[in-house]
Amino acid sequence: MPVKLIRIPSLKSAAEFQAQVAGLEIQLPCDPSILTEVESPLSREVSDVRINGKTLFNRWVVHPMEGWDADTKGRPTEDVHRRWQRFGESGACLIFGGEAMAVRADGRANPNQLILSSANASELARLREGLVKAHHNRHGSSQTPVIGFQLTHSGRFCRPNDKKRFEPRVGFRHPLLDARFGVTQDDQVFTDNELDDLIGDFVRAARVAWDAGADFVDIKHCHGYLLHELLGAHHRPGRYGGSFENRTRMLREIAAGIRADGNPIELGVRLSAFDFVPFVPDPAQSQPGRPGPGIPAPHSDCLPYRYAFGVREDHPIDYDLAEPCQFVDLCASLGIKLLNLSAGSPYYNPHIQRPAAYPPSDGYQPPEDPLVGVARQLKATRFLRQHLQRTDDGADGGRRTGGPPPVVIGTGYSYLQEFLPHVAQAAVREGWTDMVGLGRMILSYPELPSDSLKKGSLATRLICRTFSDCTTAPRNGLPSGCYPLDEAYKRRPEAKLLRDLKRASIP
Repeated sequence: MPVKLIRIPSLKSAAEFQAQVAGLEIQLPCDPSILTEVESPLSREVSDVRINGKTLFNRWVVHPMEGWDADTKGRPTEDVHRRWQRFGESGACLIFGGEAMAVRADGRANPNQLILSSANASELARLREGLVKAHHNRHGSSQTPVIGFQLTHSGRFCRPNDKKRFEPRVGFRHPLLDARFGVTQDDQVFTDNELDDLIGDFVRAARVAWDAGADFVDIKHCHGYLLHELLGAHHRPGRYGGSFENRTRMLREIAAGIRADGNPIELGVRLSAFDFVPFVPDPAQSQPGRPGPGIPAPHSDCLPYRYAFGVREDHPIDYDLAEPCQFVDLCASLGIKLLNLSAGSPYYNPHIQRPAAYPPSDGYQPPEDPLVGVARQLKATRFLRQHLQRTDDGADGGRRTGGPPPVVIGTGYSYLQEFLPHVAQAAVREGWTDMVGLGRMILSYPELPSDSLKKGSLATRLICRTFSDCTTAPRNGLPSGCYPLDEAYKRRPEAKLLRDLKRASIP
């Protein structure tokens, strides 16, 4: 049945929020008030790591977010510059990728995605410089944020020429996703030799990132894009499928290639630490334009479910963190310093990746209270961080080479709204995560990190309410942004188009 949600804004205190959490029989750490400056765990630097010689001077992170608004040659437009400048104004010490940048043109998720090519290097350098200048203008020049570029190939979700037409290249044939995303022939599956060539594209893109001034690159392994999909390629033959060693070959070869190129750039990984079977709107409770609650797609013919990473094969609506533990150990052994943990995919199970009260246009009504999804992500992050700490200490027979464990960055906090800082600071203090990342919240309220630390309060009118317009817009070929709350997007002509699209969907 549809979930009856208690809206977060209706909870008037941290005590009421904690009571709601307890009533859902989940666990979320939560402080009674927002702490400021030196009192806040979020203000403390990460003391045991430097990224390109720079200090992580607080615990706030900006997640990568695409705007579907570069030009068709993959160069930043003024809209892209504005978004990155707002990232700088946030006060966050770490910009984890800024947004996804395709390592080659045919790997774009949309025709307006940034391309990390030598032809675009000077423009990307100017983009980074604008972010740094915005940070210094707002927060002073004593510290400079650490900035990375996210390297990606969109794989199953490639749309390089037309925003509404998938041109997928995949790691393997998937019995539940192929029809949904236009995979109809075996020649859409990358061959081993083609993946060998793609490694070179990642290595060359990392060199461009260094030349453009990036401190690190994120070798993207999340949300169903190609490298994440390959982690689930249990049935694939050849060098890139089957065994764990083969399914992680891309990461190892890309990291080795970057170092063999003499490139000193630091490395990070954003990982979907677990996945579920795809979800669909319940047809029994759906109406035209009004999807029902999400339910698992019929999958009894696919058991044991060996088409994903970090999922229980016998019950693929629950996670299994055995292989993710192996993966994070691999990251540590490769000298990867930053590990950003997400979950699932916004294309086929958004409720576990981006908990929200309101679904995007191609989604479904929440199958659970979104706080359950938040708690699931935070719990998995805590488990993997604790695993890294135990292994680093040599416990359980573990042994690591290549330096300290990666800095762990948590995801899934935006749905917490007013109580985001209360949970974030408690999560850092109690060791659930090292740092806290924000995505869609930054689109509506980029100053949240600095307001929480300097004022101890939030501007309620700017808090993201998870309306999902930032997803519904690109699903309909429009630039992504916060149309309800960002004044610049409210005034755009696309805002009316988006409102009309949403009205037309209501019976």
